[in-house]
Amino acid sequence: MLHLGLGAFHRAHQAVYQQALHDAGDRSWVLAGGNIRPDGAETIAALQAAGGAYTLETVSPAGERVYQRIGAITQVIGWDAQLQGLVAAGADPLTRIVSFTVTEAGYYLNADHQLDLNFADLAADVAALKAARAGTTIYGALTQILRARMQQASGPLTLLNCDNLRHNGDRVRSGLLQFIDLIGDSALRDWVEVCTTCPNAMVDRITPRATPAVRERVLAATGVDDPAALMGESFIQWVIEDRFAAGRPAWETVGVEMVKSVDAYEEAKIRLLNATHSCIAWAGTLVGHHYIHEGTQDASIRQLAFDYVTNDTIPVLDTPAKPSPIDLAKYRDVVLDRFANPAIADTNQRVAMDGFSKIPGFIAPTLRERLAAGASIASVAMLPALFLAYLQRWHAGTLPHVYHDQAMDPAVAHAICSAADPVAAFAADTVLFGELAGTPALLAALQDAAARAASFVASHPPVTAP
Repeated sequence: MLHLGLGAFHRAHQAVYQQALHDAGDRSWVLAGGNIRPDGAETIAALQAAGGAYTLETVSPAGERVYQRIGAITQVIGWDAQLQGLVAAGADPLTRIVSFTVTEAGYYLNADHQLDLNFADLAADVAALKAARAGTTIYGALTQILRARMQQASGPLTLLNCDNLRHNGDRVRSGLLQFIDLIGDSALRDWVEVCTTCPNAMVDRITPRATPAVRERVLAATGVDDPAALMGESFIQWVIEDRFAAGRPAWETVGVEMVKSVDAYEEAKIRLLNATHSCIAWAGTLVGHHYIHEGTQDASIRQLAFDYVTNDTIPVLDTPAKPSPIDLAKYRDVVLDRFANPAIADTNQRVAMDGFSKIPGFIAPTLRERLAAGASIASVAMLPALFLAYLQRWHAGTLPHVYHDQAMDPAVAHAICSAADPVAAFAADTVLFGELAGTPALLAALQDAAARAASFVASHPPVTAP
């Protein structure tokens, strides 16, 4: 199994499940991994020096810390501009699964699930692959691997998406086929259609960026000075549709849920966890909090998140016509308890990023479904209203941190914030709201929510820095 994107999440999630198999005596599958861009060079070097091994610290909501040595990654592939190492590993007949962690915005899909060539990285990759050069996007990397695999007759392959993207397997398959069409490789398209599968999957574990303190705690607890050490919460979940082209590890024996459809799990996670996470990050930043747990422990912010889930989201995910197989109220409470864990020390900056992909992906579906049912959107409208207030701080240069958003056009965002009526300009943005953009119902709800968001900020007691 080759994984593209050896960041913290993969090493605290998929690699942990693989380690559990190894610990149980099943070593029939091993992991290789590397990055498609020259980032994380220090971590890659540390992993290579340790033969792929590293230490994971997990922390429970009660503050219990556990340390585990993970050795499931047996090959760490260094980055090179032509991605030769990754392509060789992906084209190896022994490789049966290529998985990847990219983040939502790295798929360059618009509201209609079409590739958006306005993104310079994507347009450059189309030109590069047409000219048989290496790419830097997930599509460029996968296309190179699949071309080599087809040419070498290496056999079928599963492409396994491990990102917070709704219907992630279906969407990456659609984007990949569109990309192959754009470069004009009809033979490869035919091969991909026949010889690959892209199961949808839902992944969950909060994994903050590692800090020097993690390395210090690992050293104190284990005696190992590990520059690749990382931390995550004790909670972990992986749900995968059982559609594999060339076999798979026996993940069901180590807690992975292998299912026919991930839809219900996916919707619960994206709307009750991911959207709530963003809500807390935006609201917390606006009133001076630095960490997610601070905002979750703030009664007024926790209430915003609770109301969003309870009033507007659970009613559309659990209906008489389509009951949810999940106890959504219990799931909501578990999520909020996880977010309140101070030991995780997850930053608002990390969670607040990529609002221009998170609003259409995580929040707009609830807006649409509530409006289609003739129901109020007062609670869910608070989330985009908080993001607009956050964006206005970015526009004014008064955010306490740098904001990253791969899907945002900065010129468009600045224009929204400097408009005579920023709420109306925001509500009219089709990237954010799709077919709801500019509708009277959305505009009225966002105007009301923006006023409540301003009142929330104005009335919030000053936050004292720790």
